[in-house]
Amino acid sequence: MESAEIRGSEKKRRRRGFILAAAAVVLLLVILAVVLGVTLSGERKREEFKDTFMERCQKFKGYNCQHIWELFQQAYVNKDPCEVPPNAYDTLIAAAPMEPPCNTLLFWSKTKDVVQDFARKNKCFQAVEETLLGSVLNSLTWCGKKDSNETLTTGCPGWLECENNPPRSFWRRLSTAFGDAACGNATAMLNGSITTPFDSQSIFASVEVKRFKSPRVKNLNVVLVIQKNSVSNCSNPSLQNLVTVLDKGISYRCVEVPRSQIEECGDDPEKPCGPCW
Repeated sequence: MESAEIRGSEKKRRRRGFILAAAAVVLLLVILAVVLGVTLSGERKREEFKDTFMERCQKFKGYNCQHIWELFQQAYVNKDPCEVPPNAYDTLIAAAPMEPPCNTLLFWSKTKDVVQDFARKNKCFQAVEETLLGSVLNSLTWCGKKDSNETLTTGCPGWLECENNPPRSFWRRLSTAFGDAACGNATAMLNGSITTPFDSQSIFASVEVKRFKSPRVKNLNVVLVIQKNSVSNCSNPSLQNLVTVLDKGISYRCVEVPRSQIEECGDDPEKPCGPCW
């Protein structure tokens, strides 16, 4: 009788041991699946990033896109993502020089959507996002990390998290080149729905305007985009500040234009350059 009880107890212990072992195996498999899934997801995103880069680049004829990709990576791979200064992109910028016709460059601040829509439809003007490098990296996020040659698309510092993060430094460097390329008449679309259309902290104010040099740039035409809720007009104090920081010899003109008028102009392929405002 006692022996039967012992055997029964041993069977229960073995059964419990089997169940625990099976549970441990299942848990291990779940953990491995999650880790593998995260790894594969990260790899897919990195592959998608390069695919997007190359696909956009190849729309521009006459460039070695693989070489441009390699120069791009050299700026930030194997580096702390908060220690990538604008000049890290110098070699990349040099590989895709800007040579736009005079009177065609369109700058912006706090009007990205309307400007990009207008520039895409109206070939009289070119925004920085229409250039090769601006188009390739528009709306993308990337970074690297120490002791790694990978391009990461997640876990990267935000725009304001640190000053020298890869996208912020890239756009400041590209905007420097874009400002340098301006000649003749430069046009800037600013936002009339905010109290400070010319914000000293914006890339337009802190980078691009400072690159406008007379006599290469003759005029700056400000298009103040207004709507029903607009709170600013061309007499706004911040715009007066803009006049004072312009290089001596550059004339200034400001005109208030409804957003709807800009959109209609962009939609009309027969509309000649200029009469939009």
